[in-house]
Amino acid sequence: MQKLFFVLLALWTGAASASTELTAAIEKVRSTCGGISDQLADMKKMAGINTAVTGVGTVAGGVALGTGIAKAGVDKDYDALIEELTKSLEETEQATKDLETAVIEADNAQIESLMADIRGTDTDAERQDIIKKLNELYEKSKKLGNVRTGTLAAATATNIAGAAIAGTNQIDEDFATKIGACAGSVKALANVKMVAFVEGTATPEQVAQVDKIVSACGQYETLDLSSINKRATGAAVSSGIGAGMGLVGTITSAVANTDQTRAGDAQKEKNLNTASNVLAGGTAAASLTSTIFNATQIAAIKRAATVADECEGALK
Repeated sequence: MQKLFFVLLALWTGAASASTELTAAIEKVRSTCGGISDQLADMKKMAGINTAVTGVGTVAGGVALGTGIAKAGVDKDYDALIEELTKSLEETEQATKDLETAVIEADNAQIESLMADIRGTDTDAERQDIIKKLNELYEKSKKLGNVRTGTLAAATATNIAGAAIAGTNQIDEDFATKIGACAGSVKALANVKMVAFVEGTATPEQVAQVDKIVSACGQYETLDLSSINKRATGAAVSSGIGAGMGLVGTITSAVANTDQTRAGDAQKEKNLNTASNVLAGGTAAASLTSTIFNATQIAAIKRAATVADECEGALK
């Protein structure tokens, strides 16, 4: 009887020890895996904000490009009118010279013909109309230039913000270590359960609970966390490029639109406007690339967040 008591005591003690080890292992998983979901939720939120920010940059860059193209059309019409006015003035100048020659030579027939030609055309009215149109086109071109400069500045600002957000919205070393510790504790729990199961010291309820935890939290092993950081880096680089191009484009556009530049070398003004439009297009493209990186980062974070939510749900 005494021998049977000691056998039962040993079995009870072993079972109690196994139960204690399982409980401790579960608590370890709970402590190491807890809070990961909240951190990933914050990252997902920031990635969403950055997607919106760089999306604004994409739109602003596109508007700048579209405005620049529209401005180029207005400038082309302006140049055509300048050419027309110049031609009209040259014709008048030539007619005046011809009239002077006719007067000197006392060629009455030619004088009358030239005078009739001059009287027969409303040259002054036509020129006044051209000058009026030139003033209107000049003002329109200047306004479009200002819009292009402003939208480029906006695109630059959003890209700077996007680069800053993307640069910090990554899984840092501490967070990676925490996730690694979580995965390690899940492996340890699985081993403790296996030993208890083989020894027959774990209850069916305990086995079921541990299997549920291992199944949910074990998914951390399948996550490619590096993809989150790669996308963040891609977004940061793209935003940085967009910010650089946008800044240069803003300055170039502003210089191209000054009265001094517009009244100076026409070819220089044209080159500056062309450069501004190219930079606006580049800024828009870089912003769009950054937006795509942010959107794909959200998808990667969502996958990790789903695992975290399932894991913490199993631990409750």
